[in-house]
Amino acid sequence: MEKEKLSYSRLFFKFFKIGLFTFGGGYAMLPLIERDIIQSKWIEKEDVTDLVAISQSIPGAIAINMALLVGHRIGKKKGAIAACLGCILPSFLVILLIAMLLSNFQNYVIVQRAFTGILSCVVALILLAAIKFAKVAIVDLPTLLITILTIIILIVSKFVSINPALSSFLPVMLIIAGGLIGLLFYYVYPKKVREVMERGKKK
Repeated sequence: MEKEKLSYSRLFFKFFKIGLFTFGGGYAMLPLIERDIIQSKWIEKEDVTDLVAISQSIPGAIAINMALLVGHRIGKKKGAIAACLGCILPSFLVILLIAMLLSNFQNYVIVQRAFTGILSCVVALILLAAIKFAKVAIVDLPTLLITILTIIILIVSKFVSINPALSSFLPVMLIIAGGLIGLLFYYVYPKKVREVMERGKKK
């Protein structure tokens, strides 16, 4: 597939569509970003994987952070503005419409049933995104071990009583720890790390 010609209006409408159909938070938008942005050849899958980690580790909603970072990577400042506006505008318009016309919107039985189905679909979207990014991120035994250890820590944290402040910062701390481990491996085995990264890019 040839690279699609970039225009800021097209970038805006792609993120408008992503924002319009993103339920369940920023992770649910990842399959849509892959379909509309990566397939347009505007950005590489490996870059999106890195941007997901950055979006999770900085303050703010991950969906907005992702739109900002992806837009900036594609089209610098104007691209970041176009992507952010496209991502934010659908939610703003929908919430404004609900506030104006349907004060008890969430109490309607039909709405509750619809969101039950929507949220079930979101689980599948997030799972699909996790599988696809795992193929890019897990490239050797150390990255596999880091992934398994991170999953174990997150699961244990749900069942063990810990400080609420620590719990809220746990994902950020795990990302930082993963980055530090990656730096350590690079300085100890620089040649090995470069070989692994090259294999990962060819997947």
